[in-house]
Amino acid sequence: MERILIAGAGNMGSWLAETLCLDYDVGVYDSDPGKLKYLFNTFRFKELSEISEFKPQLLINAAGLKQTITAYRQIFPYIPEDCIISDIASVKNGLAEFYAECGFRFVSTHPMFGPTFGNIKDLKGESAIIISESDKDGKDFFRSFYRDLGLKMYEYDFVEHDRTIAYSLSIPFSSTIVFSACMKKLEVPGTTFRNHLKIAHGLLSEDDYLLSGILLNKYSVEKLYEISGRLNDLIKMLENKEEKELHDLFNKLRHNIGMSVS
Repeated sequence: MERILIAGAGNMGSWLAETLCLDYDVGVYDSDPGKLKYLFNTFRFKELSEISEFKPQLLINAAGLKQTITAYRQIFPYIPEDCIISDIASVKNGLAEFYAECGFRFVSTHPMFGPTFGNIKDLKGESAIIISESDKDGKDFFRSFYRDLGLKMYEYDFVEHDRTIAYSLSIPFSSTIVFSACMKKLEVPGTTFRNHLKIAHGLLSEDDYLLSGILLNKYSVEKLYEISGRLNDLIKMLENKEEKELHDLFNKLRHNIGMSVS
């Protein structure tokens, strides 16, 4: 792999360009040329036609979640037939069917961090998912790339990935949305409140399409019903002043999150 094209110069696309450009020839295309201004050590393409001469061997689609398939279709006429295509989408719904019909070898991954919550200068301990149905050469490239960053790697198929995202992102996202919806005033004493508020600020600074895309994952609703059921159980305990039941619940929760239970 020598020449890599990145489609989309948003936060993740720019980070990928900066990270890869020292080891590969990297080209970047974005429909908004203004986003290319501050990218260095890369080929900056303002027109799709400029991609043809670059002849990328790998295309990394870093367009927004809603634009992933559209971006592919726009770029396909300008890349070689043997180019491996890849996405880093947070939700894979619809991509399995698209890849089955597109005619290109593909690799699908999901770096489980972002500019808001991840320290992109030091990613050791962060995680990435690689989709098991992906092309072997593509998987080998991303395994090496993620390993060099110190990431923990997991391999799931498309369905397992989206179910995992409903569990790992939809639940905390929904909990933070409920916290924010109940907000009355920002100046409240207490470390716990401040920590939750910091998380809410981080979450709501993300792109709306990213947030809605994750929440509209077809497996998210069942997780929200689970939250609703657990919340109803808690409300009943509080209404009935069931202190012993609350203590039993606390111990169960400690077990759930891996804490020792006395």
